[in-house]
Amino acid sequence: MSTPLLICDDSNMARKQVARALPDAWDVEISFAANGAEALQAIRDGLGEVVLLDLTMPEMDGFEVLEAIATERLKCLVIVISGDIQPAARERVTALGAIDFIKKPVSAAALEQTLTTYGLV
Repeated sequence: MSTPLLICDDSNMARKQVARALPDAWDVEISFAANGAEALQAIRDGLGEVVLLDLTMPEMDGFEVLEAIATERLKCLVIVISGDIQPAARERVTALGAIDFIKKPVSAAALEQTLTTYGLV
């Protein structure tokens, strides 16, 4: 059975780049969200068992999405993919429940290594 995967980034190009970086062998059903509000609804609808989440977005940023996931006790694993690699941002997303953080632009090798670390692939 394929895993519901949600890729959330306000850039269409970035969403496509992340999708292309996914391991070929990973059986996933991919959904996309262009902002945090769309992402949250998709997670509520069961489309994001695993979520690859950008931090800097309009309407609702990645930090707000992580806060809402925690508040609503939504069941999903979140990996943040962001260009904001400040130590404070990394600490904050981890404190908010993200399981890991990957620097953007994501490489296929880094993504596969992270997914393998958490037993997702």
